[in-house]
Amino acid sequence: MKYNIGKRPLSLLLGWKENTLTRYLTGDPPTKDDSEMLKLISQNAAYYQNLLEYHKEKISLEAYKKSLAAVKEVMGGKDEKLSKMDEAVRCLLEEAVEITPLALQKLLYFAQGFQKAFQGEFMFEEDCEAWSHGPVYRRIYEKYRNYGYLPIEEDRQNRYSHLSKEEKEILKAVAEYFGCYSGKVLERMTHEEVPWLNARKNTDDGAPSSTVIQKESLARYFISVKEKHKMINISDIRDYALVLHENVS
Repeated sequence: MKYNIGKRPLSLLLGWKENTLTRYLTGDPPTKDDSEMLKLISQNAAYYQNLLEYHKEKISLEAYKKSLAAVKEVMGGKDEKLSKMDEAVRCLLEEAVEITPLALQKLLYFAQGFQKAFQGEFMFEEDCEAWSHGPVYRRIYEKYRNYGYLPIEEDRQNRYSHLSKEEKEILKAVAEYFGCYSGKVLERMTHEEVPWLNARKNTDDGAPSSTVIQKESLARYFISVKEKHKMINISDIRDYALVLHENVS
């Protein structure tokens, strides 16, 4: 493997049983979640490095040092190419003080909705799903899931090749007006909104679901929010955030 790590220590980093990776390498098809995780760490050296640092106590010091040297060589001291959504995540992490994986999902959802309402186009191509804890972008969930309920610690950057000036303004506003709330509060906020409610209407409370929140539903709702609250400037998002917070308090 390009990160110079054995099957056993890699399984420990991933929280898998010791023989799981061996079975996959000898022909057993991986589960969907495991396959996505292997693809993610293969394509994203920065994510693998975060995983290595976060779980280094699970493996030997020698294995850790060898793999750390390898991943740094792979990265070559350069930033990996980021998608637009990855850049949006970096921007949110840069603007907010502390963001947990749960909070990050909701901030991305609000940014996507308000970008459509103010600029007429969505920020990302990816769809979010109506999970029991609110809207979730699955790839971002997989990328940061190992942080659990802890704030995400990742190298910040202020260089964005994909994001427009207007998109960065939306992200900064969302980070300022929604990023001040905890992930659980943001979860309750999204539970008040029509896009998540409509996507969950045939699902029992608390039950898992991968139903996509349709972009059309997201667009209609956030455009209606902008009109109802007479938003003219992006800074007017603050008023809606306060209303939502009052509703769930």
